[in-house]
Amino acid sequence: MRSALVLFLLATPAMAETVVATRTIRPLTVLGPQDVTLVADDTPGALTDPGDAIGREAHVALYVGRPIRPSDIGAPALIDRNQIVPLSYMAGALEIRAEGRALARGGAGEVIRVMNLSSRTTVFGRIAEDGTVRVGPGS
Repeated sequence: MRSALVLFLLATPAMAETVVATRTIRPLTVLGPQDVTLVADDTPGALTDPGDAIGREAHVALYVGRPIRPSDIGAPALIDRNQIVPLSYMAGALEIRAEGRALARGGAGEVIRVMNLSSRTTVFGRIAEDGTVRVGPGS
């Protein structure tokens, strides 16, 4: 009898949980705890922890009951397109600062194109937590 119970417990598939939207969420909306919930479902590629979605920004429309994938959300934007941003180039003890115009929208850690306002040169840089765009080696 015990072996039958053990076999039964091993044969039942473990049901995973998936993070879904509790309401329709428009792109560029920052997700709060009331916007996501867990449902008993096993959707490959979907988030399994609500903490991974809370505080993130929707990149696409999220619909009620649909699984949320990591590619659907991202860091909240610190920089908007056409915003004037500080550029910082650092190499060893050398630091050069300039102003630039953001050519894309992005959040901390993302790489965007920025036009240096002094030279009119377009460069790629990574957005720092403080909103500075770091260009050059190690950015």
